[in-house]
Amino acid sequence: MTTAQPQELDVQPTPLALLLLGREADPKSERGVECPGDLPSPSDPDLVERARRAKEKLGDKVFVLGHHYQRDEVIQFADVTGDSFKLARDAAARPEAEYIVFCGVHFMAESADILTSDDQKVVLPDLAAGCSMADMATAEQVAECWDVLTEAGIAEQVVPVSYMNSSADIKAFTGKHGGTICTSSNAKRALDWAFEQGEKVLFLPDQHLGRNTAVRDMGMSLEDCVVYNPHKPNGGLTADELRAAKMILWRGHCSVHGRFSLDSVNDVRERIPGVNVLVHPSASTRSWPRRTTSVRRSTSSRRWRRPRPVPSGPSARN
Repeated sequence: MTTAQPQELDVQPTPLALLLLGREADPKSERGVECPGDLPSPSDPDLVERARRAKEKLGDKVFVLGHHYQRDEVIQFADVTGDSFKLARDAAARPEAEYIVFCGVHFMAESADILTSDDQKVVLPDLAAGCSMADMATAEQVAECWDVLTEAGIAEQVVPVSYMNSSADIKAFTGKHGGTICTSSNAKRALDWAFEQGEKVLFLPDQHLGRNTAVRDMGMSLEDCVVYNPHKPNGGLTADELRAAKMILWRGHCSVHGRFSLDSVNDVRERIPGVNVLVHPSASTRSWPRRTTSVRRSTSSRRWRRPRPVPSGPSARN
């Protein structure tokens, strides 16, 4: 019996290819995107040992959450790992932990703070760790958008649906106006629910997740969607355009997913014949070639009604 030899793949970077972790840094990458190799040596060579001693001393008083995106050097200290919503729920399930250390970005720590009790303190190790997409929708901008919808006479018909990857301010706005929070996996379920409540949806802050779900999963057309640009008067839209739209998409996007293009996908397919392409619904519609699979994890919806809701219902992931 012969043993199949592993296929030799062409993994050298090309002008269109997605960069391989640890192989090369992209000078055009945004802050926090590039991963050019090993971490630099800590300023304190005893940092790892000090962290271990501190965690051992605190015992059950501290609960460390490690997001999937973190490096192994950080994950080694995590009590649990997962995506942001799972980790927030894990924190809420540990009321005896006085300190919740969230190794992630700002909106993730906010979500954990929303779900945990007033007696628990959520610590974000790096307050500068942010999500560019979450920063693309501020409370002031969204309030102004709602004023535009009101002036167009459609606010009462609009149900806001916000992606988990948004600030606590946006989540609070969504609940105040009778909307819901979704994850990438349950966006269709959230939109199905929203269209049972109203005639239109304001989708925040990820335009691609909203568009892909509406068009690819729900059978809407691109003409049913308009993009509200907070940097233009009235969002760059006329009252008639707003009245005709079913999906009002906020002009936000994931900076990492935005780097994927149809050309880069085709380039990989040329180098690796027969490769399976998995596309996250936060990627641009233009990066969805034929014969791709949308990646969504099985979850269910969760409504957000007040700044500090009591955790209940099945889990959901983003």
